[in-house]
Amino acid sequence: MNYSETLNLPRTDFPMRANLPQREPEILKFWDEIGIYRLVQQRTAGRPLFILHDGPPYANGHIHLGHVLNKVLKDIIVKFHSMSGFDAPYVPGWDTHGLPIEQQAIKELGIDRHAVGPVEFRKKCRDYALRFVAIQREEFKRLGVRGDWDNPYLTLQPHFEAKQLEVFGEMARKGYIYKGLRAIYWCATCETALADAEVEYREAESPAIYVRFAVIDGKGILPQDAYIVIWTTTPWTLPANVAICLHPDYTYLLAAVNGEQYLAAEALWPNLLRALGAERAEPLRRFKGEELEGVVCRHPFVEDREAVVVLDEYVSLEQGTGCVHIAPGHGTEDFEIGRRYNLPVISPVDARGYFTEEGGVFAGKFYLAANADVLRELAARGALLRQDTIIHQYPHCWRCKNPVFFRATEQWFASIDGFRADLLAAIDRVKWIPSWGRDRIYNMVANRSDWCISRQRFWGVPLPIFYCTACGRELISPATIAHLQDLFREHGSDIWFACEAAALLPPGTHCPACGGTEFTKETDTMDVWFDSGSSHWAVLTQPEHWPGQRWPADLYLEGSDQHRGWFNSSLTTAVAVTGDPPYRAVLTHGFVVDEQGRKMSKSLGNVVDPLEVVKDLGADILRLWVCSADYRSDLAVSPGILAQTAEAYRKIRNTFRFLLGNLYDYDPASDAVPYDKLLELDRFALLKLQRVVERVVRAYADYEFHLVAHTLYNYCVTDLSAFYLNVLKDRLYCEGAASRARRSAQTVLHEILLTLVKLLAPVLAFTTEEVWRHVRVAGEKPVSVQLCDMPQVQPDLLDPELEVRWERLLAVRDQVLQALEPLRREKVIRDSLEAEVKLFAGSDLYRLLDAYRQELPAVFIVSAVEVLPLKDAGPEAVATGLEGLYLALGRAAGEKCPRCWVYSARIGTDREYPEVCPRCAGVLRAGK
Repeated sequence: MNYSETLNLPRTDFPMRANLPQREPEILKFWDEIGIYRLVQQRTAGRPLFILHDGPPYANGHIHLGHVLNKVLKDIIVKFHSMSGFDAPYVPGWDTHGLPIEQQAIKELGIDRHAVGPVEFRKKCRDYALRFVAIQREEFKRLGVRGDWDNPYLTLQPHFEAKQLEVFGEMARKGYIYKGLRAIYWCATCETALADAEVEYREAESPAIYVRFAVIDGKGILPQDAYIVIWTTTPWTLPANVAICLHPDYTYLLAAVNGEQYLAAEALWPNLLRALGAERAEPLRRFKGEELEGVVCRHPFVEDREAVVVLDEYVSLEQGTGCVHIAPGHGTEDFEIGRRYNLPVISPVDARGYFTEEGGVFAGKFYLAANADVLRELAARGALLRQDTIIHQYPHCWRCKNPVFFRATEQWFASIDGFRADLLAAIDRVKWIPSWGRDRIYNMVANRSDWCISRQRFWGVPLPIFYCTACGRELISPATIAHLQDLFREHGSDIWFACEAAALLPPGTHCPACGGTEFTKETDTMDVWFDSGSSHWAVLTQPEHWPGQRWPADLYLEGSDQHRGWFNSSLTTAVAVTGDPPYRAVLTHGFVVDEQGRKMSKSLGNVVDPLEVVKDLGADILRLWVCSADYRSDLAVSPGILAQTAEAYRKIRNTFRFLLGNLYDYDPASDAVPYDKLLELDRFALLKLQRVVERVVRAYADYEFHLVAHTLYNYCVTDLSAFYLNVLKDRLYCEGAASRARRSAQTVLHEILLTLVKLLAPVLAFTTEEVWRHVRVAGEKPVSVQLCDMPQVQPDLLDPELEVRWERLLAVRDQVLQALEPLRREKVIRDSLEAEVKLFAGSDLYRLLDAYRQELPAVFIVSAVEVLPLKDAGPEAVATGLEGLYLALGRAAGEKCPRCWVYSARIGTDREYPEVCPRCAGVLRAGK
């Protein structure tokens, strides 16, 4: 007789194999066909809202791993909340204006923005942005991200732009918008002003020079033939020098070297000695910096220019001489000092970075190239004491990656000082995840300067400002803003560039200052951060365009760089307009790095293309990688790490295959065993499942996603594969197909399957959908697992006494398994069923083991277990890691049953089925 045919072997034809790249597109098509987003929203309508407002990526290229990390985290959160009693609509968005789009459009399309008109240029940029919106939309969908993909928000949409004007108008009405001359970051390559958030620091090589300024009016304190020595790493700014700054409280030493007198901070005189090539100096006199205020020096090479000594506490003793050259046209501190001392603002560099006629002999030179010319001029006049080269952190443009510089120009600003206290108070009404995010943004807001919001570009929302032709007075009023909102809502912001000012103003508009009726338009556009920073107002307050939205958002989620970016700009616009933050909580994730912690870079060859990973391994592998890592720090990724993730995924997938395979003949409507009729091991398995549900649901709610992944992985590998499922195999395969023992196991396997597939649905979007197709449920089955509720702990399944008993039994099991391993290695046994175990236990443990002596062979997966009092332990018994427990191992007696593989001394005692053990004989007889 072929006894394998009498076993209840699991089905193996379920398509749960490693073919994610092929299966996932089919599932995507299925979601599109059923309209999964619409179905979920219909199901959750009327529930409390949970709004995760999407930070818009730039529509200027294919997605990278940073996008994957961000979008998958958002998808996990949205799916969890929609399965946990919330209505959680997700409206994806894109940032479609600004320099990032302009640059790529110019580069790819070969456009000269100076040669084409603004309307035509903007059309090219729009087409480029919309093309990549479409590309990125499909790439995000391929990751399994669920959202309102047919109705995203775009910052170029007319109804978005109209609400952005509303934000600007309200800030202007409150007096927060002003025009002023300031030294701001300027990119010569992009020919535009930059905000702090658009500047990144990178290593650069710069000249570091010591320059002497001759004293021409020592105010009776310094001699006329003395020199004050400055140190600078930007020689090209010296043509704009008008002052020298000292710290009021530092001690400055006047000393003689080689017959000449020099002044520097006493603490930094060693630097000056090195610059002078001298070993010692003769001290002459010491001063507090405040005593030297007003001393006048001669500019080293600009004729008839003076440099006055001024004071400020920003001067440090970290390097140089403690004497800082001041050029108000080329530095923020310089500009503020210049404004306080009423110094002239000289800014002789144009928008392209070239010296103007105001630059004198350097006119026509690119500012960085002029360094060499300045050095030659200084040397020729005997003012250059020493020249070095240093490597230091220098500001660069975030888009073109070229160095930037400070340039004093007239720009439009949002006054942060006007409501800084409100901003700081609002920060403390927000939950920051991790908590250090609060201090980071608090310090940034506390120390930030006013926000430069004007950009010298075409592709963006125009600054809605008019100028009176007669008197030059600017015009921003509620009436002009409201009128422009209507025009923008109907025609989009292109109308600003297509029409003259007269066609854009309300009828009868006149200048409030002089009564003039002729106006011109502002030519600058808004900082792109003002676009995205207004998205909370544009999207969350317009449910007629984006259903289900409401202000404020429950959650913002972006990378840690957005504390100075989108988190900051959104907070600024929201508090300026409403007095409240636009979000209730802010979650921050780290950046993607390689295994050595290095930033992804093509030059390093460590870039991992997510689209290639999806093609080779499947999107669920990337999703599991995102969930498995602790997003609060940087996330490492490499082919090796992804291979480890794929192996972890395989073990989870195989758990699903085992569960499905062993439920092929189970109908939950008719075969389920009531809880009080379940075998005790099965009741314990249900209890363990509740503990997993409790940990996982709490981890989801607390945004501890790595705990979700690790808990479920360990449950599949340790609790299920290594214990419960392994123990069940004998019962599932060998007991009668419809026996209580087998149906008891299947009842619990079915509950585990239902629970696992729902718990993992937010993470393994594709795999759980595939599993769901093969799950049988009692009653009506939702068409998608995404239409199910998240499992909740069932308190009636929590039996503390049962838990204590079985945890003690499992501790004994661990000792038995450890003792069996040497026998396997020494080839005494090949399989644990070849062994029998004798347990010698103390009174309390003995009573427990004796009560379960019938179940112990199956629990230990051995052929026989004998339970004896500890006093009966002979020399063959060895101590275990548990107090009061000894054990002895040996080969099992009898023969191996060809059906169940358990060794039995009673094989041959059944006359009808003499080849098998009595248990199997009874099953075969009952199955006739």
